[in-house]
Amino acid sequence: MSSAVDVIRTKRDGGTLSDEQIRWFLDSYTNGDVADEQASALLMAIVWRGLSPAELATWTQTMIDSGVRLDLSGVGRPTVDKHSTGGVGDKVSLPLVPLVAACGAAVPQLSGRGLGHTGGTLDKLESIKGWRADLSADEVRKQLATVGCVVCAAGDDLAPADRKLYALRDVTATVESIPLIASSIMSKKIAEGTEALVLDVKVGAGAFLPNIDDARRLAETMVEIGTRAGVRTSALLTDMEYPLGRAAGNALEVAESLDVLRGGGPTDLLEVTLALADEMLRLAGLTADPREALVDGRALQVWNEFVRAQGGDPDAPLPVAEHQVVVRASKSGYMQNLNARSVGVAAWRLGAGRARKEDPVSATAGVICLAKPGDYVSEGEPVLELHADDKARFADAEAALVGSFAIGDAEPEPRPAIHARIS
Repeated sequence: MSSAVDVIRTKRDGGTLSDEQIRWFLDSYTNGDVADEQASALLMAIVWRGLSPAELATWTQTMIDSGVRLDLSGVGRPTVDKHSTGGVGDKVSLPLVPLVAACGAAVPQLSGRGLGHTGGTLDKLESIKGWRADLSADEVRKQLATVGCVVCAAGDDLAPADRKLYALRDVTATVESIPLIASSIMSKKIAEGTEALVLDVKVGAGAFLPNIDDARRLAETMVEIGTRAGVRTSALLTDMEYPLGRAAGNALEVAESLDVLRGGGPTDLLEVTLALADEMLRLAGLTADPREALVDGRALQVWNEFVRAQGGDPDAPLPVAEHQVVVRASKSGYMQNLNARSVGVAAWRLGAGRARKEDPVSATAGVICLAKPGDYVSEGEPVLELHADDKARFADAEAALVGSFAIGDAEPEPRPAIHARIS
């Protein structure tokens, strides 16, 4: 029989935890038999000492086994999902999920809410009149079989060990650990029952891991976890130096996603969406071309069916903020850069994001990037448009944008939307 102190000491001193120690500790913590302070001590030891691939596989599997694993074997289509590590203007899931479903896959996306400068998929979709995020497992299976896709909140019985550990990591400065990040993401994704998974790991100023080497290590770690668990897994490293697309904010991002589904939308958003769609369909063993599903309207049709299936009205107008102000160019020239994190913080301060999980969010608040790096702007031309329902929020948002972009004479070199593929 293990003891919490023995497990903590082993990892503190750089030792390797046995499968039995990991399972005992996580099960005991989830059941309330190990105290928060002991779990905090082990988490900090892992931050410093890491986990071997074998330890990480057992750690992740134990978190999966702490709850239920959805059985999607009866949906009648190959199942594949996508997970993003989060960014600014990252609304890719909104056009991507119905697009891949229109190509013959079933996409079971269990999503989360925004925190800080990064937006949450559920917050975005809840700006649609009537749309609901909470579905039962039976509703998920039925919708996958009929519509081909679902986006909803994870149930309380999905990887409860991760939910408890995540809350503890948030208040003990133990979030920044690649093994802990990877196991947290992958335990939930594997528990949702998908056969294949594509990871969208963001790189750049607006990303959780701005450094490309760190992002690559996280991607490689998650791909290894998924593969060991029998889930066909790959990853794309995608750019988050600048906001993705032009809109950052809940209803604003839904509107931009609809532009993509109607065959338009910003080129960077379209490029990332199609790259992920290609990868998802490849892992699912399907040969359909997602570009054709955009052109012929099938993706938009699936979007409408998906929204209706979850109680929403796809024909209802999206809410619009009461007030808008613009940030203007101080001189003429080419936009040299646009810091994604600064734009995300501004959108958050306007009301689009939350500081704590229980905070409300505004459906209408956000930022529209009227100009992006590489665009030529004239002195006095609006560069950013800020949206809010409360005028008092503009001052703090504008403060976040000071120094967020530069204008120069030379046209900047474009950044790649896709940095690498990892499988």
